Amino acid sequence: MKYKAKIIVHLKEGLNDPEGRVIGKALKNLGYKIGELKVPKYFELTFESENPEKDVEEMCRRLLANPVIHTYSYEIERLGE
Repeated sequence: MKYKAKIIVHLKEGLNDPEGRVIGKALKNLGYKIGELKVPKYFELTFESENPEKDVEEMCRRLLANPVIHTYSYEIERLGE
């Protein structure tokens, strides 16, 4: 079966997000009154699998997220055959 996965990887709470800090500072310099800004990573992929939940979990653990510094969430959608 074919599936589509949408995966979001966040830095764990309390960790420094330098990219978010730089973008947030730039927005403030442009006059916007924003608070904290975080920059998650977003992955969208299509794949074939007999066990999509297991495969996406494995992709996240093995490559897309570092369990020491990241958390992740995902949605899986079955595609037409």
